[in-house]
Amino acid sequence: MSADWIPFEEGEYWVKQAFIVSRGGAAVALEKPYIEVAKTTSGQRHLTGKGLVFNLLIVELLEESDRLDVLLDLGGDFKYHLVEPVISAGKVFAADTKSTLQFAPSGPWESLSAEAFENRLAALKRIDGEAD
Repeated sequence: MSADWIPFEEGEYWVKQAFIVSRGGAAVALEKPYIEVAKTTSGQRHLTGKGLVFNLLIVELLEESDRLDVLLDLGGDFKYHLVEPVISAGKVFAADTKSTLQFAPSGPWESLSAEAFENRLAALKRIDGEAD
């Protein structure tokens, strides 16, 4: 897959807000989210993202829908929707344990206007006990 859609140079970028979202609109915020852009040996850019989350909340999202998306706010006009990224997380399911969740796009992300992003946030049903 060509990664020409990644508008950032190599490096790590803090993410202002990141949400894992089910098809039904249930959502969990990632803590301390960031993305990393790296170049492969062939010179293509590759993106991965990480953040902390309670694994049991991800299981709860998956009970609602097998499809999970990611909403990212990098600040300013940099707001994105990742459709069904590849997601991996820790295997500890204790109620009080957070682990690192990693995601990588399965295709180009969709750029969102600030208004479209805010509309999507307003429609989320947060299951992590937090308000937007």
